[in-house]
Amino acid sequence: MMRFEALRHDKRAAIAATVLIGILLAVAPFLIGSAAGSTWLRIVDFALLYIMLALGLNIVVGFAGLLDMGYIAFYAVGAYMYALLASPQFGLHLPMWAILPAGAAVAGIFGVLLGAPTLRLRGDYLAIVTLGFGEIIRIFLNNLNAPVNITNGPQGISGIDPIRIGGVSLSKPIDLFGFTLPSLHAYYYLFLALALAIVFVTIRLENSRIGRAWVAIREDEIAAKACGINTRNIKLLAFAMGASFGGVAGGLFAGFQAFVSPESFSLMESVMVLCMVVLGGMGNIPGVILGGILLTILPELFRHGAGPVQQAVFGKILLDPEALRMLLFGLALIVVMLYRPAGLWPSTRRRREFKGGAA
Repeated sequence: MMRFEALRHDKRAAIAATVLIGILLAVAPFLIGSAAGSTWLRIVDFALLYIMLALGLNIVVGFAGLLDMGYIAFYAVGAYMYALLASPQFGLHLPMWAILPAGAAVAGIFGVLLGAPTLRLRGDYLAIVTLGFGEIIRIFLNNLNAPVNITNGPQGISGIDPIRIGGVSLSKPIDLFGFTLPSLHAYYYLFLALALAIVFVTIRLENSRIGRAWVAIREDEIAAKACGINTRNIKLLAFAMGASFGGVAGGLFAGFQAFVSPESFSLMESVMVLCMVVLGGMGNIPGVILGGILLTILPELFRHGAGPVQQAVFGKILLDPEALRMLLFGLALIVVMLYRPAGLWPSTRRRREFKGGAA
């Protein structure tokens, strides 16, 4: 009887926590907008995009244990799919509901194309190959303007149609029952809804047979194959699923920015997304979300605080503010990984591994 009462209490506590988090997420844009201004609300919108990217990469790195250093390529594929199909570049202005699935599908195909030649590679070798793939995609987009201009080269594609839902453009304030919803707030709720959908799909995948097969491959691929797991198909599925999430985030990025160029998809972006997964806690969905939030917010905090810190610490020594920002950011990462090598919010299995216990 006491155990039953304890279970009921835990269930009520979980429901209350879920309701509280839901209320906070619903009012967050108004609180942030009134307290910190539209600049920080825009940063929060980008944080939601990075959370989608980190969740997609977590499938490849966290679940399947495949070190992917070129993940930003799928982000670029989704962004350019949206840009080409919803801009004056080709004269096409397709709706969002048609472009986003197409971008996810094409990014998933690119994920399979990346995964197929690398099935025998692990660790550092896989990282080098995927890094090269990411750079190839960026350079390809940068040079695809001759002899036929497709991507407009390094100038990028501008004039991209904003995201529309039911004919309503999110780039302008929306009137709802006499209440005006600012554009950044509307984008926030759209990105939040899609991020929650990706979280739901990821949780379902983690607790499925496919998710357990990914974990088996991550722990010991030879043993997984001996148990009857088709490691080839399961690894390709991990690449495809992770890439499709990146394609969705890329399409949202293009509609949000109304401009894309190859400079937005550099190697540093891949490193940042990988840091979100590793710093938050590989394989643990709440940890990955935490990592995505922190590594989007912290660099901006360092950007705004770089001037006072430089004056206080370095005195008259002149440092580039961007270099100082990255210096502070790098030091923060080093400190965290020294004292929390499993991540800020690791999974139970990974915490046991770092403590030397049984998994």
